[in-house]
Amino acid sequence: MVPAHFKVLSEAEGECVSVERPDGKSPLLVICEHASRLLPERYGTLGLSAEALESHIAWDPGALAVARGISEALDATLIYQRFSRLIYDCNRPPESPGAMPARSEIYEIPGNADLSAEERLARAEALYIPFHDAIRALIRDRKARGQETVIATVHSFTPVYHDRTRAVEIGILHDEDSRFADSVLNAASTGSPLYKIERNEPYGPADGVTHTLILHGLSNGFRNVMIEVRNDLISDEDGQGVMADYLTGLLQQSLDA
Repeated sequence: MVPAHFKVLSEAEGECVSVERPDGKSPLLVICEHASRLLPERYGTLGLSAEALESHIAWDPGALAVARGISEALDATLIYQRFSRLIYDCNRPPESPGAMPARSEIYEIPGNADLSAEERLARAEALYIPFHDAIRALIRDRKARGQETVIATVHSFTPVYHDRTRAVEIGILHDEDSRFADSVLNAASTGSPLYKIERNEPYGPADGVTHTLILHGLSNGFRNVMIEVRNDLISDEDGQGVMADYLTGLLQQSLDA
């Protein structure tokens, strides 16, 4: 246990995890690790500007809305992290420098500089461990009632990264187990393509982005996929709705396959 003065969340701030449709009938378990830009009160702004705190370094803009759209359409359970990845990135293990970055893209993060071992442990215990324990609990419940589980994590990415424009619009990512990603890509290839879709772009396993897939998908032998959407396509409700509908179709076809 960490000392009380390292307490990350107050009682008023509640749990770090939110679950919607816990009894959803779909095999799909939708996970959104970077759903929110909310910072716990004790951290203030981490020394960042309002612009930085609204940017991609704090969260995945539009990802939760798209994940919710998929969850609603398929009656799929959705679980997401309620606090910003600036405090802890739940798609990274505690030993990863990216779990609590001191720098992200073009921004220095003063509130994450020179963190002590106690502070790092406090954040992991407050955010990372409860988040992944909650996913494990959902999986145990599903196994107990004989419900199949297919993991799908939903993310968004910036159109420009380190001054380089990204042409890809949707990335379908996987680690060693490509079964479900293959099915999604096959579904996307039928008919006239609506978006530029690529495998393991703009990130891939070498970038360390498949942590959640490994932890809950590969370790259980579940089919799994990570979906990355370029965030200019989901910057408003209309775009989010269109993307959710499109991805719902791909995922349903892949589940049926």
